[in-house]
Amino acid sequence: MGRLDGKVIVLSAAAQGIGQAAAIAFAKEGAQVTATDINGEKLRELDGYPGIKIKVVDVTKKDQVEALAKDHDHVDVLFNVAGYVHHGSILNTEEADWDFTMDVNVRSMYLMIKAFLPKMLERKSGNIINMASVASSIKGVVNRCVYSTSKAAIIGLTKSVAADFLEQGVRCNCVCPGTVDTPSLRARIQAQPDPEQAFKDFMARQKTGRMCTAEEVAHLCVYLASDESAYVTGTEHIIDGGWSL
Repeated sequence: MGRLDGKVIVLSAAAQGIGQAAAIAFAKEGAQVTATDINGEKLRELDGYPGIKIKVVDVTKKDQVEALAKDHDHVDVLFNVAGYVHHGSILNTEEADWDFTMDVNVRSMYLMIKAFLPKMLERKSGNIINMASVASSIKGVVNRCVYSTSKAAIIGLTKSVAADFLEQGVRCNCVCPGTVDTPSLRARIQAQPDPEQAFKDFMARQKTGRMCTAEEVAHLCVYLASDESAYVTGTEHIIDGGWSL
């Protein structure tokens, strides 16, 4: 028996990185997974994987999110992963950067939770996991102004949902990684004027001498999605190799 046998799980940003690793980890533990992403081409890498069905969804679009919710009679676990990392201080953050980051990182979770929560309340059972970051209210990070602001908002959103619906059987937690070695990170490093120095800068802050892997974050997500964490709600789960210490 798997740790997630019989559970129906919906997650966003499943085409690569943490989202993809989590979708696979959930399925391996027996869950029926709906893996969504805006990138249909990359998402197809999961097509045919046992226990996973894929669906192209833009989680910033209300109509698409509501249609996704209507496709499911019930959902045991909702995992909100979609996010965007903007590089810059407040002086380098244009209004368009601010609006886009907040739309992808925060509004998408608002839309997803609002669409799926009623189904959980009907069953008096549900589990929501949100992707935050140590770059948030937990730790100030250079050149992560709007990103950190958005992730701090996610921590607040998580605690609010947990407090409001605890007595109706719904849990809500968030995951706060440090630096995770993902295709997104590698692309951002390559986009810097000096990619070699950018990589060295990232590595210099890794107290363990290495970055976290997407699979390691997925292991934590399996725990939060499982009944093993039944008494856990409203909390931020840091997985950063001691970076925030």
